[in-house]
Amino acid sequence: MIDRRKALIAGAAVAAGSGLAADPAAAQAETAGRDAALARAFEQVKPVALAGGIATRQGLAWSGATGLRRADGEAVVNAGDRWHLGSNTKAMTAAVLARLIEQGRAQWAMPLAAAFPGMTMDAGWSGATLDDFMSHTAGLKDDAVMGMAWLMTARADARSLPQQRRAIVEKALAAPPSGTRGTFEYGNANYVLIGAAIEAITGRSWEDVMQAEMFAPLGLASAGFGAPKGDNAWGHRRVGATATPMDPEDSGSDNPLALGPAGTVHMSAADYARFLKVFLNEGDGWLKPETVRRLITPAEGQAYACGWIVLPPQPWAKGAVVAHEGSNTMWHAIVIVDPAGGQAVMGMSNEGVRGGPACQALALGLLGA
Repeated sequence: MIDRRKALIAGAAVAAGSGLAADPAAAQAETAGRDAALARAFEQVKPVALAGGIATRQGLAWSGATGLRRADGEAVVNAGDRWHLGSNTKAMTAAVLARLIEQGRAQWAMPLAAAFPGMTMDAGWSGATLDDFMSHTAGLKDDAVMGMAWLMTARADARSLPQQRRAIVEKALAAPPSGTRGTFEYGNANYVLIGAAIEAITGRSWEDVMQAEMFAPLGLASAGFGAPKGDNAWGHRRVGATATPMDPEDSGSDNPLALGPAGTVHMSAADYARFLKVFLNEGDGWLKPETVRRLITPAEGQAYACGWIVLPPQPWAKGAVVAHEGSNTMWHAIVIVDPAGGQAVMGMSNEGVRGGPACQALALGLLGA
């Protein structure tokens, strides 16, 4: 995924911006250009399905979808389908923690001892704060607490999800940092810890807090956790030329749900646009402008803020640009946001192998449409 992000950064640097047409003829041409970008990206890579959207300060300005819900069927995807967002969930988890901070229930740079009172911690974590974990600079490596052995057994864990997450955090903090403090190292365990902190602060599961503090207030009616069920596209696991549909009722259709705060949210393109409006409208009434700025501004010398990769300056943008990609290997999602310019582009696919490059090609195509 790191290589793909480098490709995204390089491609975005030469893409042109996409404005909003002022007259009907221009708007029709603009829509046609975006539809063409979707068709082009789909034909270039040929994932099972590909969808995209453009969000503005008003909401979803354009969306499109093409391909099949299942590789072994004939039903086609549509604008209302829900898409697994993978690690793009991290920005949502960070935003919900920020909302708790605004409510006075947490604080920025919250010490670990304040977030997890009474928990036994190795001295190597002295001085570490929740901000360090949100920026992946705390020194926590996934392999130390969420390696292959954990992945093989986690789905069978009978404990509640908050109990599972707390156990991961207890194991991580009882030992010395597995990485180098202050050095960026991307890892899902960092956001599992943030989710566990949200649970410790509120006394409720991360899922319940997400529903109460984000999904409901922002009107994200399609949002949920894990592989989307019901009348919807399925994710796919690809081996060579064969893409196998993954039944969302099967636990293997997503990562273990304990990993939720790092990457299990799904929603429609329209609802994703509603979430992105928070960053296009200085909080959109859900967060304060200064809170949004903090979420998308990295520490000095870093390029990762709170759930967002901060890209180098882009010639087409009106200010700093943030982006992210997410995948559970069966779905893929990408988003690029120009807050000052009031626009975000997104791409989603119901497979990971071909979905990644297809989503990137679509996002860059939309920026140039």
